[in-house]
Amino acid sequence: MKPTLCSEDHVLIDPIGFAHTPPRIGDVILAKHPIKANVLLVKRVASIDAAGRLFVMGDNPNASSDSRAFGSLQTDAVIGKVVGKVP
Repeated sequence: MKPTLCSEDHVLIDPIGFAHTPPRIGDVILAKHPIKANVLLVKRVASIDAAGRLFVMGDNPNASSDSRAFGSLQTDAVIGKVVGKVP
């Protein structure tokens, strides 16, 4: 299956998309990488644990660096909600 987004795509971010409701399973988010300080991630929320940490995955799991490699993300790592793609 082809990924939803490619590395050269431009996305629209809603920086207050989670101001009133937390991320939900299936949401696509922009987040700070937990290890690489200057790297941003666009990933889909796959699950949320009881502590509120997000397990995120890429839509192309065979070619994605995601929570399987770096662990779950704290919700404060989320910058915004991906709401669209610029054609």
